[in-house]
Amino acid sequence: MNATATMKTLVLNEEQVGQKIRRIAYEIYENNFSEKKIVLAGIDGQGYEFAKILDKELKKISSLDTLLAKVSVDKLSPVQSEIKVDVPVKELKNRCVILIDDVLNTARTLAYAMKPLLVTEVKRIEVAVLVNRSHTVFPITPTYTGFELATTLTDHVEVKLGKGAAVYLR
Repeated sequence: MNATATMKTLVLNEEQVGQKIRRIAYEIYENNFSEKKIVLAGIDGQGYEFAKILDKELKKISSLDTLLAKVSVDKLSPVQSEIKVDVPVKELKNRCVILIDDVLNTARTLAYAMKPLLVTEVKRIEVAVLVNRSHTVFPITPTYTGFELATTLTDHVEVKLGKGAAVYLR
């Protein structure tokens, strides 16, 4: 592998990632303050990690009751695999569900991740992403976006959450 293939450019540092996440938490609260409970449904992997961080931020700034859920989807073959949510479907009924992932690229993963959310009568589905690359192939637009990033299709966005959080472009 040559040196240019491994080079990455810092897009957001730890402080900036924290600011973006706090802003999204405030927006979620502003749009859902009258709800009895909302569901934060993170896509397994970085999406679920992002959902856990958003859950903590929402608890700091509000008394909003949240239910954290993990959505498992095989990103390489979502059609052939079972897509699961780790909470009972009845917990989603008449709730605002916020589907969460770290990066929105083509929206393919988010589209398939909605499948188990549509088997019950949810109140509405919103989408939160830390980085929106805007290469959508599926008709999904995020309700909450931390950062819009113009990229080419060959670029790779890497999100690191937790201690030393950062967003990189390769």
